[in-house]
Amino acid sequence: MNAHEFRRRGKEMVDYVADYLEGVEGRQVYPDVEPGYLRPLLPTAAPQEPETFEDIIKDVEKIIMPGVTHWHSPYFFAYFPTASSYPAMLADMLCGAIGCIGFSWAASPACTELETVMMDWLGKMLRLPAVFLAGEAGEGGGVIQGSASEATLVALLAARTKVTRCLQAASPGLTQATIMEKLVAYASDQVVATLGTTSCCSFDNLLEVGPICREEDVWLHVDAAYAGSAFICPEFRHLLNGVEYADSFNFNPHKWLLVNFDCSAMWVKKRTDLTGAFKLDPVYLKHSHQDSGLITDYRHWQLPLGRRFRSLKMWFVFRMYGVKGLQAYIRKHVQLSHEFEALVHQDPRFEICAEVTLGLVCFRLKGSNKLNEALLERINSAKKIHLVPCHLRDQFVLRFAICSRTVESAHVQLAWEHIRGLATDLLGAQKEEKAGKPCWGGQISSTI
Repeated sequence: MNAHEFRRRGKEMVDYVADYLEGVEGRQVYPDVEPGYLRPLLPTAAPQEPETFEDIIKDVEKIIMPGVTHWHSPYFFAYFPTASSYPAMLADMLCGAIGCIGFSWAASPACTELETVMMDWLGKMLRLPAVFLAGEAGEGGGVIQGSASEATLVALLAARTKVTRCLQAASPGLTQATIMEKLVAYASDQVVATLGTTSCCSFDNLLEVGPICREEDVWLHVDAAYAGSAFICPEFRHLLNGVEYADSFNFNPHKWLLVNFDCSAMWVKKRTDLTGAFKLDPVYLKHSHQDSGLITDYRHWQLPLGRRFRSLKMWFVFRMYGVKGLQAYIRKHVQLSHEFEALVHQDPRFEICAEVTLGLVCFRLKGSNKLNEALLERINSAKKIHLVPCHLRDQFVLRFAICSRTVESAHVQLAWEHIRGLATDLLGAQKEEKAGKPCWGGQISSTI
């Protein structure tokens, strides 16, 4: 494929992507396939000769799309949102074209410096304490990780290295092995200090946890993977109160801030805490500016060596939406979740199981776990909408998360009517079973 054909095929692909996203509402949100469906549809080995772009695109519809769960359908209410926007997609195209591997400043100065600035921009949008920002001479700073899980691991390894070196400095006779076997990491059943838990979007009180960690000299890592995006709105910023006690903080713009995966934003108060744990400097990676104090080499902030030009997505999205546009997007999702909450409250057969703070509603039919498992089975088997469950205090609970960028009130209303209808059918079937009647309602004799 030369540049001429790339121009042509690129325009065709943009049209395909735009058509897909505009028409995703009309596709079944969850696929009708069984495990192993795809292998029989593909050759057993790669082709020896080139194939045409037309044939590949045909196979996308024939082979790939039947097995896709459409996360950006307005009828997808499972898990949490995964961000998607046209500006971020365009930035990803540019990222792929530049194709740099930004492990150091010298490897591509713009890749490193834009990330530093974008993480400062985002930190200011959240009103993070200044100590977390790089600025022109700060000790902290931000880095893009691949996921919140990765950020948690990075924080854990940095904390372990820091305390090990502190103890060895105080007691030079202590070996690393002796220290390691005595180290303790404190966690709840949600892993770390969490703002917006996965199950029900609940919030740890950092103003209680933080002072204890500071007094005991314990590294505090705060995970706000989903909820963090909402903190750009002044009315939700109080949920971040106490972050000043944290040593590291992380959330995922790729969940709810219209920046496509992967883009997990992590800040630390002292970047030397990270670089001290991960720094390796083989001679072929060294460069003349690395000790200037003016720049950072992000390979020292992460587990992998290489990294893509991910900050382009942030730059495009922040500029093309503006802070006000991003705030409006968050507020719309929160409003839709409260609309769904109100609908649930109107039906006495259902109950809300956790406070609705942002874009997640946890609800269930009043009754047994088995009843709610059966309801979820009916919902997901119908494949008109898609939900996933959680357990709260030993109760089986259904989660309704506002996810799609294009979801509107009408989609929420239709989803609720669908859920109510399935619940009516389920409860009716159960009533007939208890009465000793067949679930088909005894209608066969009248129709034969």
